Amino acid sequence: QVQLVESGGGLVQAGGSLKLSCAASGRSSSTYAMGWFRQAPGKEREFLATILWTGSPSTYYSDPVKGRFTISRDNAKNTVYLQMNSLKPEDTAVYYCAAKRERTYAGVYYYASINDYDNWGQGTQVTVSS
Repeated sequence: QVQLVESGGGLVQAGGSLKLSCAASGRSSSTYAMGWFRQAPGKEREFLATILWTGSPSTYYSDPVKGRFTISRDNAKNTVYLQMNSLKPEDTAVYYCAAKRERTYAGVYYYASINDYDNWGQGTQVTVSS
């Protein structure tokens, strides 16, 4: 079991930046990938980005955040990050990190469904004012 704790959320003006962190503890060595999601009030949880946990730090992003958000990892610290630039009011949401234990399909490297992930953090609030 992997425990995840997000931090770094807060209030920022439109156009500003924030960097979220997600610290993993427990059996993090058995992780295949880490992902970031967000959920705005009244909306479904939305995929943002994912990064492979071992080997090459390959990444994959959803279209709404591609070019503005960057996911990265520090395996020595068991931490994954989400750097968010050029923030917009519509980025306001609770941001969650998630861990996926195993690669599910031989031909698929990146997973973007909430059902693909096994462990979740408690979330951190990001509010972008206009």
